[in-house]
Amino acid sequence: MEQLRCVVERITYQNEKNGYSVIKCKANGFSELVTVVGTMPEVHAGSVLTLTGEWTVNPRFGRQFTVSVFKESLPATVYGIEKYLGSGLVKGIGPKFASRIVKLFGAETLTIIDETPEALLRVPGIGALRMKRIRESWAEQKEIQNIMLFLQSHNVSTAHATKIYKTYGNDSIRVVRENPYRLADDIWGIGFRTADTIAQKLGFGKTQAARLRSGLLYTLNRLSEDGHCYALRDQLVKAGSELLDVDASLLDAALVEMIHDGDVKLDHTLGGEPAAVGEEAIYLPPFWVSECGIAKRLKHLASVPSAVQVVTEGLEQRIRAKTGMVYDPVQMKAIQMAVRSKVLILTGGPGTGKTTTTLGIIKAFCSAGASVLLAAPTGRAAKRLSETTGMEAKTLHRLLEVKPPEGYQKNEENPLQGDVLIVDECSMIDTMLMYNLLKAIPDTMTLILVGDVDQLPSVGAGNVLRDLIDSAVFPVIRLTKIFRQAQTSRIIMNAHRINQGRMPDLSNGRQSDFFFLEIEDPEAAAKEVVSLVKDRLPKAYRTRDIQVLTPMQRGVVGAANLNQILQASVNNGSPGLHKGGTEYRLHDKVMQIRNNYDREVFNGDIGTIVKVNTEDRELSVNFDGRTVTYDVSELDELVLAYATTIHKSQGSEYPIVVMPILMTHYVMLQRNLIYTGVTRAKKVIVIVGTKKALTTAIRNVTVNKRNTMLCERLKQPL
Repeated sequence: MEQLRCVVERITYQNEKNGYSVIKCKANGFSELVTVVGTMPEVHAGSVLTLTGEWTVNPRFGRQFTVSVFKESLPATVYGIEKYLGSGLVKGIGPKFASRIVKLFGAETLTIIDETPEALLRVPGIGALRMKRIRESWAEQKEIQNIMLFLQSHNVSTAHATKIYKTYGNDSIRVVRENPYRLADDIWGIGFRTADTIAQKLGFGKTQAARLRSGLLYTLNRLSEDGHCYALRDQLVKAGSELLDVDASLLDAALVEMIHDGDVKLDHTLGGEPAAVGEEAIYLPPFWVSECGIAKRLKHLASVPSAVQVVTEGLEQRIRAKTGMVYDPVQMKAIQMAVRSKVLILTGGPGTGKTTTTLGIIKAFCSAGASVLLAAPTGRAAKRLSETTGMEAKTLHRLLEVKPPEGYQKNEENPLQGDVLIVDECSMIDTMLMYNLLKAIPDTMTLILVGDVDQLPSVGAGNVLRDLIDSAVFPVIRLTKIFRQAQTSRIIMNAHRINQGRMPDLSNGRQSDFFFLEIEDPEAAAKEVVSLVKDRLPKAYRTRDIQVLTPMQRGVVGAANLNQILQASVNNGSPGLHKGGTEYRLHDKVMQIRNNYDREVFNGDIGTIVKVNTEDRELSVNFDGRTVTYDVSELDELVLAYATTIHKSQGSEYPIVVMPILMTHYVMLQRNLIYTGVTRAKKVIVIVGTKKALTTAIRNVTVNKRNTMLCERLKQPL
């Protein structure tokens, strides 16, 4: 082992999850920068490092120093201090102000900031407000450094230190010492495995009650991320036993305690796949309350007369006079059924007239003087609904006036005002959102649910639209006729062929809107995707109209890798902020990956970075006309979105879609996935991949059954 003392010049790469870093350093005795690799979480440019490790030779990158142990200290030289402050570590100080501060105070700079920050007012451009921000940020960084040192002393990555500090403040170390499993409960982005690692380093035993409880909750949460509302007791105990490496009897005992304390809810299955009648089902309480609540509210809603009565005699003629459209018999049946029902479900694929029928339903109710509300799960879906109807449409979150930490402002005590609510893209609505929506619907309101049941189910737990249809409790109209104007679109015709289990027409052609490029090698396919996005498609279309959709996150043609190479290709050199292994640059396309009720941005929302502030370490993103600002510590709520998974594209439409489909995506290849991806394209879709992969997906109609009991609950008497 050798020792190397150096100053960090720049961070080339840093993995936020495990702290693995590649950095360039100035080291004593070396004329050129030295490449240093190893686990060095949260080091900053300008830091002075004492490294223990060995010299190695990487076949691709050459000679580098591989670190086994590192120790960080504050810089002592004027150059190092300027580099350190200019790294963006302290809010209010970027490279420009770092240079001015160091020029005035020299080697005493850090002492001045620490002990007499008021002296910073002598620096040109620094006023009272910026001085206060610097003082507070410096104090926060000192506390974060204490947390980092504490965690690092237990061999744990400190990438989450900022979040821990923001949640617990000066109590951070006390909380972590007393019960590190609280981190998994309280902090988004810190899961059970991270908390368990910390706990083991602190000496917590494998069989301690806090660990067993946290492990079971983690297992249930993982199942909910796969769409399940509950776990069968035996399955939960078995999975928990494998995760925690403890005897199943211990988990059985822990589960009894958790049921008693209300941490989980015990129910019994009502039949239907995947469980027989009477098996023990374990729910996280919010899912149990939501599932039972949906069934109760919907059945009650259907039993109460409507606030508005529409005269059905001569209805077709009145609607035709208002819309100028001729409706086929099934569409007219849907309109007639809508005005006679309290709850109606309208489903159908692209080109079957869902929008036209919805417009007819709106006109029918409006002709009777009814007040009609329109909503959809996402901003893009709401905007599209508004454009097609000429009426205001809100996202469900905005309709329900979500305000943290109070929650949904519209509820049973403060219901929605109106006679009719029409909700589009209902395949996206999960169990908890549907329950909160139904709580806000007054008893006399009519509810019309519109969606394509053959698309992928919701990202969140449950399978609400399909369960409602399968229950056969409420009237359902399925539109199947493809109208003549839609028959000219190969996108629409091929979508229906895929949904019927048939191969799409891959003949291409100059007049086509559906193209297929046969490429088998994943590396070659990735290069073709970049070529299409950067060079070929922009000759005819705007770059911002192009969206890459892919079946999965991982792999050469997964969203993560495609985002990196697309960013390097189409947006290289713009100013940006680093977080983990990603740089977020001005003009980048990004996606929000968690619901943030404070900012009113939600999982799946796509925006563009319109401002990068390197001084304050903040950036601003435009989401459909709304600008939202993020601190650098909050950037893990965003991912690059040049490419995204098909799952994340639900509810959105894009003018141009490029979609790689290869056998490397094998585990995700299903018919409803391809169908959903194809139906996202409005003008053109280009599939890059192999016929074998397409065939495999189209033949695979195995839809993973989600653990829900909504269908069975709906069938039970009120």
